[in-house]
Amino acid sequence: MKLLSPKQQQIIKFIRDFYQDSGYPPTIRDIMKGCRLSSTSVVTYNLNALERANYIRRHSEVARGIELLTPSALSRSCVQVPVIGQIAAGEPIPVPTVDTWDVTVAADILEVTGDLTQGRQEVYALRVKGWSMIDALVNDGDIVLMEHVTSVDNGEVAAVWLKSEREATLKRFYAENGHIRLQPANRQMKPIYAEPDNVEIQGRVIAVIRKLA
Repeated sequence: MKLLSPKQQQIIKFIRDFYQDSGYPPTIRDIMKGCRLSSTSVVTYNLNALERANYIRRHSEVARGIELLTPSALSRSCVQVPVIGQIAAGEPIPVPTVDTWDVTVAADILEVTGDLTQGRQEVYALRVKGWSMIDALVNDGDIVLMEHVTSVDNGEVAAVWLKSEREATLKRFYAENGHIRLQPANRQMKPIYAEPDNVEIQGRVIAVIRKLA
């Protein structure tokens, strides 16, 4: 699943709403006018990107040849998730305190299909900085969907708050031998060791979204 730009999300919503109201898909000019885009070439560029990401299929021989893939899932099951900050997949970096992680004041909102959240209620998103989780398919610049939990099982990828350092990091969590091991998924990086009373779990990763260029 790839992250769509706001413009691409707007186009998907317009296509879905137009189809529901009219019973047939819009033309490129309908999309240009309905989404207030500057030209048909801008529409075409974004439709091509949506087709590469498997959100739509285009039939060039048909005037209104735009087909939403799994349109029922897109229409029934869109979920808005707040993007509340950045987290390091490398060495820990400072992030806002736990008390300021208020999802109601998030600057950005990400719209995803419900199959990614699977009915979970307390889901938020973080932008990833760093390369320590690349072997877990989490790259620099990705967005991770997080379920807000206060405990995780060994081996789960978690957002971990280090209290003394007032820093957070994204790592695989292991509680072992009286201490906590925060293990990167990158053979070139070493684990972080911490005392249990210095560690607070802020969420577990439930999905990774790679931004669509």
